[in-house]
Amino acid sequence: MKFPHLIRICTCVMILAVSSAVFSQEPDKTTIREKTRERLNALLQRLGPEMNVTFKPSEKSQFVFTGVLRGGLKNAEQFEIVISVGTSETIGFRIFPHYKGGYINIDKARNSAQLLRKLVQLNDTTFLFWGADESGDVFTGYTFTLESGFPDKAIEIVLSSIKNSDQFVGELRPAVDGSNAP
Repeated sequence: MKFPHLIRICTCVMILAVSSAVFSQEPDKTTIREKTRERLNALLQRLGPEMNVTFKPSEKSQFVFTGVLRGGLKNAEQFEIVISVGTSETIGFRIFPHYKGGYINIDKARNSAQLLRKLVQLNDTTFLFWGADESGDVFTGYTFTLESGFPDKAIEIVLSSIKNSDQFVGELRPAVDGSNAP
């Protein structure tokens, strides 16, 4: 009689172990991404007016926000800000400077090698990193991983740092069009 009793106890323990594992599962990646998107949207709606930038959801993706910074710039005409919530718990910033009516493009620069050299040097000395997308358009950016939670204050710092990149656009000018850096 002890053996059937032991089987019942083991069965109960197994059921409790399985049910606690099922109920304690973390939300799936889609749910986490959606929550991150909503929290980022709320933050952008709060901080945008302070920067004179209106952030809007992209028409192409529900996980992308765009905005344009125009005021207080001496070298760039504007900064096109693209912020995306990634699939692997990341938030990526890509900020495209517009200069003389368009993007700064590696292939269209007067001196592409000089431009690339300057971008690499800027990566060593600036807060935001510099790069180019698949079409050769130059951007400055930052990527957050969300391992430690949502970085409200850090996002605010990145947003407030965008206007500082204007001086570096000035440093790119000799390579882009041959004009002198300010």
